[in-house]
Amino acid sequence: MQFGRVNPATLNDIDFKLPAEPVFNKAALRGKPSGRPDFRLGCTSWNRKEWVGNVFPKGTKEKDFLTRYAKVYNSIELNATHYRIYPPDTIRKWKEKVAGQDFLFCPKVPQGISHYSNLVNAMDQTSAFLEGVVEFGEHLGPIFLQLSESFGPSRKSNLFNYLASLPVDLEFFVEVRHPDWFSDPRHSQELFSTLRNLNMGAVITDTAGRRDMVHMHLPIAHTFIRYVGNHLHPTDYSRVDDWLNRIRYWMDHGLENTWFFMHMPDETAVPELSAYLAGRLEAICGLKVPYPQTHSDNTLF
Repeated sequence: MQFGRVNPATLNDIDFKLPAEPVFNKAALRGKPSGRPDFRLGCTSWNRKEWVGNVFPKGTKEKDFLTRYAKVYNSIELNATHYRIYPPDTIRKWKEKVAGQDFLFCPKVPQGISHYSNLVNAMDQTSAFLEGVVEFGEHLGPIFLQLSESFGPSRKSNLFNYLASLPVDLEFFVEVRHPDWFSDPRHSQELFSTLRNLNMGAVITDTAGRRDMVHMHLPIAHTFIRYVGNHLHPTDYSRVDDWLNRIRYWMDHGLENTWFFMHMPDETAVPELSAYLAGRLEAICGLKVPYPQTHSDNTLF
């Protein structure tokens, strides 16, 4: 992910500390969850040829990438659906690749809807998109809507009306990027309150150049974190620890589900940071998740 990228020489000068816990979250986090909290870790694509010989065993064919990916991660931020609407038969083929695995797809709303429609007269496209992704069945995780940086609070009625039109039997998260959503508390509070009323979540995007998007608000007792690392810079590791300590606090107060997706400007380093996160997750939160295993030859499988 290039969004929020900064000159690496400035990373030590950025305050990466997570903001204080918002009072707003008390309405969503009302006590310990009834069951064991779920943690989903993933990347943005399984189609990584550079992972053959480290993340994927040597000789893995491209047709088997998804099956192999589902053995080392338990979720994926499915960015492929942002660029086109896939028909149900394609979705069913992807589902078959992960049959029998505890694995969930989190499809991203197509840009034809999120970026180019202004969220007006978008129901035909939305219906076609949803008709496809529901074919994931038991492997469907939350769907997330990412708005462009130009979509500000002046168009909030478009956003709120569109969200209210979505089916209530599916889970949705929303990512806003226009700075005005965060610079004026009136806009951010209206956004988060609307999401709470609609039983939808707010994506938290942690990237170096846009610290305002680390808003920490939980309209519901689920969180969806898009974490952008910086090529295994030392701050990548301390930031992961900070996040896991906050997630542990949220879990202790009723957080039910966490979706944590790793991004980097160059995705080749994602598996190593994922392995670090998984180890710290067990130590801090007492949870185990699949992750690329490091072996004595320093390769990842």
